[in-house]
Amino acid sequence: MNLIDFGFQNSSLFQHMPLFDEISYAGHNEEKVRRYKAVREGQTCIVLSLNFIRSDEKILWDAVEDFVKRSTASAASSVRGNYIFDLLTIDIHKEIKAFKHTELSTVIINMASKIADGETRMIKYSSVYALVQKTVASDWGKITFKTAVNVFKDKPDYLDILIKQLLEDFMFPHEPVVLLLNDLSQNPVFDSQNQKQQARIKKVMADLIPNSMEFIPEVYIQDKNGARELLSGANLG
Repeated sequence: MNLIDFGFQNSSLFQHMPLFDEISYAGHNEEKVRRYKAVREGQTCIVLSLNFIRSDEKILWDAVEDFVKRSTASAASSVRGNYIFDLLTIDIHKEIKAFKHTELSTVIINMASKIADGETRMIKYSSVYALVQKTVASDWGKITFKTAVNVFKDKPDYLDILIKQLLEDFMFPHEPVVLLLNDLSQNPVFDSQNQKQQARIKKVMADLIPNSMEFIPEVYIQDKNGARELLSGANLG
């Protein structure tokens, strides 16, 4: 499934990123890192993304997560079959003010009636982008809610720890790799004026350039202020 066909390139996750021709979803690991396969200028690449939020703002994420859970629970009473609702991305600061769970419930119910057993489709509502899969048919409705958000508990100085987490299996990639840290915080963790943070990030970036590497991973951090490519320092707005 090419998620671009459903407007995913305009989601809060990809809106500041370079344009892709195709994006497909390939799941997430225990560390809550989501994996996508993408095509850009005819070349296939891996996109790893990690949604995260400051620990002192987790209450905002908890509230928005509860809104969406309420929508899935409400929809479950009006559908038949077992479904998985996997929330890929949401603009929590928009939805904390404007979310209407009954509207999302209606969207889910309408979509569920069109999904065959084993089929997966994308749902878009406001800033919500989610994949809905029908696992088995049944005479009752059940919707299992899934999502993946990392809570950043360290001081902002140690933002490089998350970068290393994403890079763990891709220090010497044999194909293009795009790494995206997506900060959901109202008070972004990345701070160009934090000298210790910037020095630590710069060291991680410098370690990406051994002579033997076929491809240098592209590492981006995105927050409410836009996106930055960390190796070059380019600001994507």
